[in-house]
Amino acid sequence: MIQYKNRYGDVFTFTRTEDGNILWQGNFEFVRYAYPNVYEEAYQAYVDDGSPEGDMTFEEFQDTIHAYDYKTDQYAIKNRKYAELVVSDQSRIVMVDPSGGPFLMVGMGMGMFDNSFEGLIIKELNKVPEGYLITIQMH
Repeated sequence: MIQYKNRYGDVFTFTRTEDGNILWQGNFEFVRYAYPNVYEEAYQAYVDDGSPEGDMTFEEFQDTIHAYDYKTDQYAIKNRKYAELVVSDQSRIVMVDPSGGPFLMVGMGMGMFDNSFEGLIIKELNKVPEGYLITIQMH
């Protein structure tokens, strides 16, 4: 078990499970979450409307739909109806940030907490009764 003390003095623990993942426990009374955006419906509507602001790949659309030009005070895609079709997939957590830390998100390495976690990358964050189960992938 690895302990981490945040800036407010809350202690969080990270314990390897039998299947090689990590159980994260501590004070999660005040916490922020992030969920991944779902772009498929918005992109399909954009394409169905004839790609009014130019042809884009799905990946380009994902980047462009939220792009804002502060010089012209306009979004890159001016018709905001497509942005309104972007929703969050609240069945998947991609970031957990308890007040005072530690901030964890999918794709981050766990080596910052202990050398024994070096090379372990967060694949998933799942809420469990004890805290969060961090599914890891080997780097």
